[in-house]
Amino acid sequence: MSLPTAKSALPALAVLICSTLWSQTPTDTSGSQNSSPAATPSQTPAPAPAPAPAAPTWTTIGKVNFSGYLDAYYSFNDNHPDGGFNQFYNFNDETNQVGLSMAKLTASVDPAPVGFRLDLGVGRTFDIVHTPKADPEFFDYVEQAYVSVKPKDWKGFEADFGDFVTSAGAEVIEAKDNWNYSRSLLFALAIPYYHFGIRTSMPIGSNLNVGVQVVDGWNAVVDDHGNNMKTVGLTGAITRKKYTWSHNYYIGPQYTGSNDRNRSLYDTTLLLTPNDKVNAYLNFDYGEQHRIISGHDHWIGFAGALHFQLNKYFAISPRAEYYNDVSGFTTGTPQKLHEVTVTGEYKVMTGLLTRLEFRRDGSNVYFFDRGTVPAASKSQTTATIGLIAFFPPPKS
Repeated sequence: MSLPTAKSALPALAVLICSTLWSQTPTDTSGSQNSSPAATPSQTPAPAPAPAPAAPTWTTIGKVNFSGYLDAYYSFNDNHPDGGFNQFYNFNDETNQVGLSMAKLTASVDPAPVGFRLDLGVGRTFDIVHTPKADPEFFDYVEQAYVSVKPKDWKGFEADFGDFVTSAGAEVIEAKDNWNYSRSLLFALAIPYYHFGIRTSMPIGSNLNVGVQVVDGWNAVVDDHGNNMKTVGLTGAITRKKYTWSHNYYIGPQYTGSNDRNRSLYDTTLLLTPNDKVNAYLNFDYGEQHRIISGHDHWIGFAGALHFQLNKYFAISPRAEYYNDVSGFTTGTPQKLHEVTVTGEYKVMTGLLTRLEFRRDGSNVYFFDRGTVPAASKSQTTATIGLIAFFPPPKS
C-alpha cells in the first residue's frame, strides 16, 4: 500500500466516523456501554401498539448493517529509538509521535441463509497486517472480505469463503475488543493475522463448537508458494457459564515449491468469567517450522491477563507473558522475551473510550535499539494513550 494514498483517504474517513459517532442518540450518564435508561417507579407503560417497520438509516440500509471504527494514539519510548518504532509492537509501534492505528468501515449482512462481511480501512494496522505485500494491491485496504452461508435446517452449521481473520490467539486486531491497548508478544510474533479460503463451524450440543478450515497458508490471499497442498485448520471451543476453552491447530506448507516444509501451530486460550467484575485469560502457543534440509525451528509462549471492571466508567487490566524464540525464526535472533503491561480504561460515553497504558519489554540478549545505537539495550519501557471511537453504539 502506498502510504501517501492511505493518508489521503484518512481525513474523509475520520470525519465520517466521528460525525456519525457524535450524532448518535445520547447515552445514559452512567457511562455503561450495556445499560439503558430505566423506568422510574411512577412509569406504568401502557400496552404498546404493533411497531411500524423501522425507517432505514445510513447505518442500516435494508439488510446491510454499517459500522465504523477509529483508533489513534500517542506512544512514548524511553529508549528514544532513532528508527521511531516500538519493537515487537502491534499496532501502536510508531513511537514518540501521534499515530493512526486504524480507521475502518464495515458492511455486513447476517447469513439467513446467505450473508457477507467487508472491512475496509487505512492506518498502521493495515500496513503491518499486509507486510510483506504479496497479495493483490486492493487487499492492502482489506481486513476481511467473505461470504457466509448458514442453511436454515442444518442445525447451526455455517461456512465462510474469502478473507477472514485467524481463529488463533487470545486477542484480536481491534483494540476495543481487547482488555489491553497494545497486543501481546504472542499475538505479534506467534500466530498469523488472517487466512484466505474456507472456514466452517458447527455447534454440537449446547456447549461445544467445532470447525475445519482449508486456507492458503498464513497472511496470504493468493497462494504464491506453488504447493499442491493447503493449510488445514482445526478449531474447537467448549463454552460454559464460568469459562470458555478454545483450541486451534494449523498445519500446512509455507514455502515455495515444497510440500514438506510444513508450518504448524497449536494455540489454546482459557477464558475465565466468574462474574461481571473480574475476568481472566491464560493463553499458550507452540509453533514449528520445518527447515529445508533437516530439523525445525520452533517458538513457544505463555500469556495471562486479568480484567477488573471497577465501575461503569473505569477498568484496569494487567498482563504478563513469556516468549521463547528458540532458534530466532520469528524475531531474527534466538532469545527469551518477557513483558508486563498495565492498562487503564475510561469510558467517556457509549462508543468512545480512552486507555492509558504502561508496558515494559525485556530480553535475555541485547536486542532493543537505544537512540542511534542498534541492539544497545535488553529492555524498553513505553507509555501510550489511546483514543478509540466506534459506531453505532452497542445495543442495550
